[in-house]
Amino acid sequence: MARRVSCLLKSHRKTLLLAAGLMVMVGPVFGQGGAPAAKDEGGKPLAFDVISVKPSKSQSMWWRTTPDGFHAGGAIVWSLMMSAYGILPDQLVDLPGWATSDRFDIQAKMDEETAAAWNRLPRNERSRRLALMEQALLAGRFQLKVHHETRNLRVYDLVIAKGGLKIKESPANVSSYWTMGGGRLGGKGIGIDSFIFSLSGAVGRFIVNKTGLSGKYDFTLKWTPDGMPETADSGPSIFAALQEQLGLQLVPAKAPVDVIVVDHIERPSPN
Repeated sequence: MARRVSCLLKSHRKTLLLAAGLMVMVGPVFGQGGAPAAKDEGGKPLAFDVISVKPSKSQSMWWRTTPDGFHAGGAIVWSLMMSAYGILPDQLVDLPGWATSDRFDIQAKMDEETAAAWNRLPRNERSRRLALMEQALLAGRFQLKVHHETRNLRVYDLVIAKGGLKIKESPANVSSYWTMGGGRLGGKGIGIDSFIFSLSGAVGRFIVNKTGLSGKYDFTLKWTPDGMPETADSGPSIFAALQEQLGLQLVPAKAPVDVIVVDHIERPSPN
């Protein structure tokens, strides 16, 4: 099934990038088993107070974070899991076929007190806590139970190209921002781990940082995504763009990678 999910990557590229984008500023967030607990600064569990999950007729996915939760339309479980766990398709094992095709409209809301505590958190911490609450939603409404394993997977090593690095480290205390989509990836004050996670979503394979870089950087990467018709204005492939524009290179390799193995999952009852 891991192979099947990986094959879906090409036909659901936009959905994957959306899922990756939801977690880009915090990187992977791994919970335990089926019911992780997110807590506020006072130790009170952060959880959604109202959750609605209904079958969807939409053939596309949209997602909107709100001050008290999120709304999602046409959501597929494998995309929700990538968002909640900060993973890529190859890191998802034993997911049943319906969880790669059935779509759901989901609305999740916190109560006023929980939402207020959540909104007081720094942005990165809000994203991390939201991911944990998404994991709890999957455990509660889809009866999801998982465990972690380490498996050798095909990866890319990210290295500095022979021509040298072409990005510059951000000035201290710079305000960070991020843009992605449509063959463009960039921003200011972006951590290398966040960049690598989003780049992994764009190339569909786990990326290992072999650059030695660890700071925050300003950069803009532009390329022509696979499957787009070539025109006179078409740009390079993402692999060529990395070398030409950023001075970075992706080298095929194999490495031990943490994967999520699905032990149990059920279709939710609509409400």
